[in-house]
This record gives sequence, C-alpha cells and structure tokens, in this order.
Amino acid sequence: MKTYLFVILACAMLLSSCMTAEVYREPVPRSVAPSHYVSTVPDQFRHDVYHVVAPGETLWRIAQMYEVEADTIKNVNRITNVRDIDIGRKLLIPGAAPQKHVITLYPSNKWKYIIIHHSATDFGSSEEFNEAHLKKGWQGVGYDFIIDNGTCGKADGQIETTPRWIKQIDGAHCSADNMNCRGIGICLVGNFSKEKVTPRQMESLVYLVDTLRTFYRIPNARILGHGQVRGAQTECPGKSFPWKQFRKSLK
Repeated sequence: MKTYLFVILACAMLLSSCMTAEVYREPVPRSVAPSHYVSTVPDQFRHDVYHVVAPGETLWRIAQMYEVEADTIKNVNRITNVRDIDIGRKLLIPGAAPQKHVITLYPSNKWKYIIIHHSATDFGSSEEFNEAHLKKGWQGVGYDFIIDNGTCGKADGQIETTPRWIKQIDGAHCSADNMNCRGIGICLVGNFSKEKVTPRQMESLVYLVDTLRTFYRIPNARILGHGQVRGAQTECPGKSFPWKQFRKSLK
C-alpha cells in the first residue's frame, strides 16, 4: 500500500510540471557551484539526455537545469576546462531530471522596461540567432532571453538566457527610444502575424515577465511589444499576439 501511494504521488508531481523554475538572485561563481543535490525527482523519472550548449551557458548553469552534479557532467563528457565549452557541443547529461528554468537576477538600476519580440521565423534558438546576428556585425544574439517553440532541439517553452543578460550589457533588439540600454529584450520563437503563441511559450513568458518586473520594479505600463515602443516601425511581436490573455495572466 505504501509503495502504491508513493507511485501515485510521484506521478502527480511529474505531471504537474514538465518544466519547473528556479530563480537565482545573484550569479553563483563557478568555484562555489553546488557539488551535491538533494533530489526532488524520483529516480524512475530521470533519464539520460543530450544537451546542446547554447551561447553563454556554463557547466554550472547546465547542471542547475537538470539537477545533476557539475562534476558528473564534466567527467562523463571528459571536459578538461569548464571555462571553455564550445557553443553547439552536445553533452550527455546522465540521470537528468526534467529540465527547469534557471533565471539569474542581477542588482541593477538600468532596467526600466520589458520589450517583447517575436522572431518572425518558424524555427529558431539562441544558437541560431547568435549566428545570424554575428553575420550582421553584432556582438552575438541581440536579445536577453529567448523562449523556444520546440524547434532546433529545444523544448517548447524553454527559456534560454543569452550572454547579453549574463554580462548585463546593452541589447541589440530595439534601438527606438533608447530601449537597447534600458529595456530587457525577450524574443519568442515564431511568427505571430500568422500563427499562435504556444501554451507553454505563454506560460514561460508570464513566469519570466513576472519574475523580472517584480525584481526590477517595472510597472505594467512599461511592458511593451517592440511595435508599441515610441518611434518603432514594426508590427513585432505580430498582429496576432494575444495581448489580452498575456496581461490578464500577469500576477
């Protein structure tokens, strides 16, 4: 009977959240990254996965995403220098828990707005946009966060943190009204002038925006689409973006 109840509770926990979230108010230096985890996911729900390294990702961040010890990932993949993990490298993550969001919050007075974009493409990821933006002469991907749509090997609703956010440098997503310097750029993969935001993308967007606006004290009136910024001439994030649903879902 006890075994039966355990299985029921474990199943309920897994189904309640395929992608959990964790917020870090300060970046944890690699030298003091946790070396041991108290498991929150039963072993029967863990399995080996492959993770493709995105721009700005570190071994510490990847370990947090899958609740696996960083040393385990390092040893299994024969990584000799944890500071030198190439973008696009495929890493084996043994015994990975369901992937969770890892959002680092940096104390700062510069962030006054949140600007929402769409990629206007059917597929994409931080790595894809990084390559495209480098070809434009930019310093890599121009957004602070990417919310994936299940293409390019990324999970639907996965939040990718880019190097611009990690380094807290200006964006390259909205030059109108000086938003690159004071607006946090979030890009959802997809073209929302002809298709819909996926339910998981919307869930992740609401979570991310609520997290950011609370920490940086950004009022709702300063949460804008790219096309709503003064001086911008674009319909981004798409004429079909569900603004009413989005704003109603914010806490």
